[in-house]
Order: sequence, then structure tokens, then C-alpha cells
Amino acid sequence: MYLQKEKKQEIFKKYGKSENDTGSSEAQIALFTYRINHLTEHIKKNHKDFVTTRSLTQLVGKRRALLKYLHKNDIERYRSIIKVLGLRK
Repeated sequence: MYLQKEKKQEIFKKYGKSENDTGSSEAQIALFTYRINHLTEHIKKNHKDFVTTRSLTQLVGKRRALLKYLHKNDIERYRSIIKVLGLRK
């Protein structure tokens, strides 16, 4: 599998409050972003892989929902995660 336990812990440590902080919105958005980038590269090489394309679409939707939640409830956390991950201008 492309996402090892160590890589997940690294992502959670960098973007969450700690290594064990797997539930915060920032950590989840960072994990979704990593997975989206990986799947995007896969689809560029395998353009007929429709199952992966569907999975990518679902992940983008999940990330968008979390971003919408953050935007609605805590605009400062939303701005900081957007800036750190470079999702928008």
C-alpha cells in the first residue's frame, strides 16, 4: 500500500496537534490532500482507471466538506490550513 503507518504519523505530526491527533480537521484535510495528490499522479499515468477516478472524486468531496465546515465555524483555522497546504491563492 502506498500510505505506510509512518507516513500517516508524519502527516498527523506536521499538521495536527500531535502524532496521535488523527481526528482534527487540519490533520484530516492534510491526509486527504496527500492522498489526492497521489491519486492524481496515478490517474495521469493510467487514464482509463475509472475506479480510481471515482475514488479521487469522493476524496475531493470529503476534503471540500471539511474545508466548508472549518470556513463556517473557525475562519482563522481555515485560513491557516489553506495557507500551509497551498490549496488556494
